Amino acid sequence: MRPVATADQLRAAERRAFAEQPGIDLMGTAAADIVSVARVLAPSGPVVVAVGPGNNGGDGLYAAATLAADREVLIWLAMGSAHEEGLAEAHEAGCREVDAVEAVATLNDAALVIDAVLGLGSRPGLPGVVATFADAAEVLGVPVLAVDLPSGLDADSGDAHTSFRADCTVTFAVPKPCHVIGEASKRCGDVVVADIGVPVPDMGVRVAEESDVARWWPVPGPNSHKYTRGVVGLDTGSAHYPGAALLGCAGAIHSGPGMVRYLGSASQELIVTHFPSIVTAEGRVQAMVLGSGWGDLDDARQRLDNAIERGVPLVLDADALILLPAPLPEGSLLTPHAGELARMLDVDRGQVETHPVGCIRRAAAEFGATVLLKGGTQYVATPSGDVTITVRGPAWTGQAGSGDTLAGVCGTLLAAGVGAERAAILGASLQAITASRHPGPHPPDVLASLFPTVVADLLDVPNRV
Repeated sequence: MRPVATADQLRAAERRAFAEQPGIDLMGTAAADIVSVARVLAPSGPVVVAVGPGNNGGDGLYAAATLAADREVLIWLAMGSAHEEGLAEAHEAGCREVDAVEAVATLNDAALVIDAVLGLGSRPGLPGVVATFADAAEVLGVPVLAVDLPSGLDADSGDAHTSFRADCTVTFAVPKPCHVIGEASKRCGDVVVADIGVPVPDMGVRVAEESDVARWWPVPGPNSHKYTRGVVGLDTGSAHYPGAALLGCAGAIHSGPGMVRYLGSASQELIVTHFPSIVTAEGRVQAMVLGSGWGDLDDARQRLDNAIERGVPLVLDADALILLPAPLPEGSLLTPHAGELARMLDVDRGQVETHPVGCIRRAAAEFGATVLLKGGTQYVATPSGDVTITVRGPAWTGQAGSGDTLAGVCGTLLAAGVGAERAAILGASLQAITASRHPGPHPPDVLASLFPTVVADLLDVPNRV
């Protein structure tokens, strides 16, 4: 996992680096990383570099000077001034300075735009002339490489503002919130995190990567059997909502359990017809999934109490969340979406959507359980306050039933002995990765059927001993 840092946290880390290594050339290192990515995005052709007055613009100017060795490079002082030493270097290397009108006109022939206008400390939004340039680049389809972040975004927020829309963003040391959260992250394109020699301590917010999923996924050994792999029980669905039961079972059965027991009130015949390996008799379980599709069951409280008495970790979803607070077994997981979390905390949904990290931390502390906040960006918080942003996927998964399936996956992982935090990260990330690798409007049960192939691919199963 990668730590995520705010702009202020990165600045503090940079000050420590300068104090410990006087003379460290952060700008030169950053420029070299920008050049490396620029050459991949556009191996040849003219480059237009839009620069601002700060260090962000300096990074862009030193990169421009290097690129000018083998191609035409045009520089536009978008805010009227620029980093003096960087500007001198760019001029000496043969970069040609243009005004706003010519900058827009040259986009017709440009192979790449480098956005080095505004940095981490800038106010969100763009001045009119810069917004016009950014819009023109997008309309003409010119690839945009953003330096640190697309100018116009707020580094510490996932909110969308008037900004460049980048194909790729080179940021330094660590991702910032705008790179991994909300609508802002969609404007960053592919994010390359360059190491510039500035150690940044873990501040309690991290972002998961596919490599984490591959490293943490539980893999059976030669002596494994159904109980060592884990038996997960599902008390989900009802006569009115049988689909929730099927979807939860689909998530559970396709993510590698030793056994799935269906213990809910939906038709057992329906369950077994779709999934013949699922057992519908009472018996030993090592984790339970509850709540999806319960609706207004009269005995919902009793069902939760019975599950709590088993003493195994629980996944509480949907209608079971209404019954909180309750003394949950250790290692349990709550899986609300924004509206459900707002109800749990007695706040407006808008507050959850605007301040997801703070809200999910509060919920984990108040309920004494790990919390997975579902949505376009998904967050996992532990009672100790650690927050992880899971692997992102396409918006196709934002449909009815995806949460039911996800709860089933998380239940399988808990039953396998995976802790609640990692189970939530793995479950949400697997769903996102599968949707990314199989794009299109697949319904949740179809997507679940693809989980085994994706897990095998992530683990590189044929090469494992």
